[in-house]
Amino acid sequence: MITIKEVARRAQVSSATVSRMLNDSGYVSEEARDRILKVIEETGYVPSENAKSLRTKKTKVIGVVLPKLGSETTSRMVNGLDQVFAEKGYQILLANTNLNASKEIEFIRLLKSRDVEGIVLSATNTSGPLMDEVQKLKIPVVVVGQDLPDTPSVAFNEMMASKDMIEYFIEKKHEKIAFIGVSESDRAVGVLRKQGYLSAMEEHGLRIEEHWIQTAVFDVESGYQAMQNIMEHSKKRPTAVFAVTDRLAIGAMNYIKQAGLRIPKDIALAGVGASELSQYVTPSLTTVDFHYHKAGQEAANMILAQINQEDIPNDKMVLDYRLVKKDSV
Repeated sequence: MITIKEVARRAQVSSATVSRMLNDSGYVSEEARDRILKVIEETGYVPSENAKSLRTKKTKVIGVVLPKLGSETTSRMVNGLDQVFAEKGYQILLANTNLNASKEIEFIRLLKSRDVEGIVLSATNTSGPLMDEVQKLKIPVVVVGQDLPDTPSVAFNEMMASKDMIEYFIEKKHEKIAFIGVSESDRAVGVLRKQGYLSAMEEHGLRIEEHWIQTAVFDVESGYQAMQNIMEHSKKRPTAVFAVTDRLAIGAMNYIKQAGLRIPKDIALAGVGASELSQYVTPSLTTVDFHYHKAGQEAANMILAQINQEDIPNDKMVLDYRLVKKDSV
């Protein structure tokens, strides 16, 4: 296998000159550059990435900590990341926490030990230990989906999106509106989306029955169970239900249908995520479309700016949304 020394010998230059040209790290005369390029073309020499990373201290790898690989919203965000990083010659190393908050810290430490150049963290919680771990990082980091103090982030306008969906229900003459949420350890999904619901209901003077608010986990079965709890324990049946993810909404939809009720005539229903499945269930699901692909792109650009020691014009980005009004409302 040809080495950099052999390239230098054939081009009649020093190994240091070849290295400077390959890494674009110093002056190389046009004459020497032409001879080196000719030798590389003739021999098919390819620089060793391992050796190059040792010399430059750059691995060209970005760690990405994800809550759940099977999630469509996660997939869209990762596609946005990969599009930008691939264009700049970077690879991504994925770590899946499977919604286990303790694994977020574990994977942050693991990725740092692998000498990644930066970390994109799609966090499920904003606990003190996680924030402490992020603050200790000596490499660029960007959080997607949550807003951590003193850390660059790309978040979504969760509260307003939720509030607007409740306003849409009210516009359609619904006053008895139930809510299926998740644990408040997830500030974005568990706290802010709930605050949007409560704020809209309060502003319109609408009463909330005790069992209209249910807490679930991130899957279809949990949405089914939450809807069953609403129906079986509420004194008054709601005419509309807002679930904080499409999966939860589809679980609720299954229960409503099995109970012999019609959507939206008996109960209107909406979710969040604009998943592909939301278009194909019957009736098609009204939902909130957050721009997850763009979030990935913006997070990648933020990381690269930090790596290149460039100023970030806005290191606390909040992306907009749109209501996707379908047949379930």
